[in-house]
Amino acid sequence: MRYTAFGSTGLQVSEMALGTWGMGGSGWDDYSEDTRLDAIRAAVECGVNFIDTAPAYNNGVAERFVGKAVKEMGVRDKVIIATKCGNDFINGAYVRNGSRDNILRECEESLRNLQTDHIDLYLIHWPDVKVPFQETMEALTLLKEQGKVLHVGVSNFSVEQMEEAGKYCPIEAYQPQYSMVCRSNEAQIKWAAEQGMGVMAYGSLGAGILTGAYRTLTNFPASDNRSRFYKHFQEPMFSKVPDRYQLGGPEALYFLLHRGRADPQKDRGKLRLL
Repeated sequence: MRYTAFGSTGLQVSEMALGTWGMGGSGWDDYSEDTRLDAIRAAVECGVNFIDTAPAYNNGVAERFVGKAVKEMGVRDKVIIATKCGNDFINGAYVRNGSRDNILRECEESLRNLQTDHIDLYLIHWPDVKVPFQETMEALTLLKEQGKVLHVGVSNFSVEQMEEAGKYCPIEAYQPQYSMVCRSNEAQIKWAAEQGMGVMAYGSLGAGILTGAYRTLTNFPASDNRSRFYKHFQEPMFSKVPDRYQLGGPEALYFLLHRGRADPQKDRGKLRLL
């Protein structure tokens, strides 16, 4: 595994992080608890020290799996945990709430779920345009002052939103969706990196479509995230995903690690264990 400086945070993170949306269970395939815990253990054993989760991943279920696995392995001091706030999962729906009281409440719940006394990186999951950014960011500033949060970042923000929110609390990390089938955030990624932010992507495997596991159109239920959120699993986008993109996970990650400047099919000879 290779490690890199995460922006100007001072954190040294593995170049591959472990995402846990699917481990929450809701809107994804159904796996046993042991399978989900094994995935976390295997990632850490392979050198992944950066784990990304959120309370909105099935109302804290994913966070609790992370907390359990990390505690049982005794590796809390060796892993960097990123979780999120400002987005609740209520009765099967995602509800944005960036209010001060909600941010403080979510932080306490996440600390309990993760069985830890601090969160290494706390991201605003989605911008809540109904709440002034000043209110949200001042709540995060308070959590930093209390030592409950070490670093603050945002996910799914535009440049303009980051500029506004950054007036009230320094933004140290940016997380967009980014993969071979979703490149619309490249300008924001470049801008964030130029500001010294650490950049971490989600959906790096296109929710699985870049692994080669989905060669034929699948009719997912409306509540499934591959129907509700990742639109490239549906027509007309599905047919536009070229076969050469369905190379497998290593090639898709190679593309990501080279910030979209590589052609993994041409560079297959350069692939090596990270």
